Amino acid sequence: MENFKIVRFVDNSFEIDVRADINNETVWLSQDEMASLFNVDRTRIVRHINNIYKDKELDINSTCAENAHVQIEGNRKVNRTIKIYNLDMIISVGYRVKSQRGIIFRKWANKILKEYLIQGYSINKKRIEVLNKTIEVQNKMLASSLNIDQETLVNVIEKYTKALDLLDNYDHQCLIKPKGKETIYELTYSDCRAIIDSMKFKNTSSVFGVEKENGKLEGILAAVYQNIFGQEVYPSLEEKAAHLLYFLVKDHPFADGCKRIAATLFLEFLNRNHALIKNGKIIISNDTLVAITILTAESNPEEKEVIIKLIMNFLSKGI
Repeated sequence: MENFKIVRFVDNSFEIDVRADINNETVWLSQDEMASLFNVDRTRIVRHINNIYKDKELDINSTCAENAHVQIEGNRKVNRTIKIYNLDMIISVGYRVKSQRGIIFRKWANKILKEYLIQGYSINKKRIEVLNKTIEVQNKMLASSLNIDQETLVNVIEKYTKALDLLDNYDHQCLIKPKGKETIYELTYSDCRAIIDSMKFKNTSSVFGVEKENGKLEGILAAVYQNIFGQEVYPSLEEKAAHLLYFLVKDHPFADGCKRIAATLFLEFLNRNHALIKNGKIIISNDTLVAITILTAESNPEEKEVIIKLIMNFLSKGI
């Protein structure tokens, strides 16, 4: 890899040069550099990296690369190829070695990358114009497809940004599942079909709410309520609700209307379990619901657990 900018990270008396990869919005460190950063033996770093890949927490192809490196061996300068790892891996390793410096480094890296990006956009005015035009077009398409006005769209983007801020402000590994409450009602296939068939969008599309495969919706409900050896896999109301929304959005069970149906059934699940209204107010606004539905749809499969925790935190705390 090449085209790195070398930036120095300083934490009190500790200093280390870091490869900033502006194009990919990340930074890279070698195993030795991570060992130095976290003040641990290199063998521990290697072990944690191997376990992270073994547990499929991260994908090796997107987090590891090779980089040419000149090192001194005796009296000679020798070109060697070393493995380097991006910010996602650095954060994960830092969490496993319980390094406070890892948190400081993550915040510093995000700040540095943001500054470089802003600087780059300022220099390249044409790029800004293209970017703004793209955002404008996407916003109009989003508002149209979700059947919402521009004012609501602004609120959606605000909620969406707050959700991303929550992910940015807390290490993904530290976002915890709230304890939650028990359910009092089990949403059935008949309930879902009755709700879908009554939705107004049914009249605008001949395939709205039509299952792509027989049993697809029933399978999702079974997954939400599954139990192993008498123990529920998703015991709390919040965890069931989060998985219901996630599965309905990500599994694409319907030929048309997956997001609208997912959001509607999500609300119905909360309502049937007397969890939609708290102290006379609906716990989740329309724009918040749209934001988390979009966030779920745009997420990568490997981010599932983080998204589930995020939805549960929306329900228990609100944003």
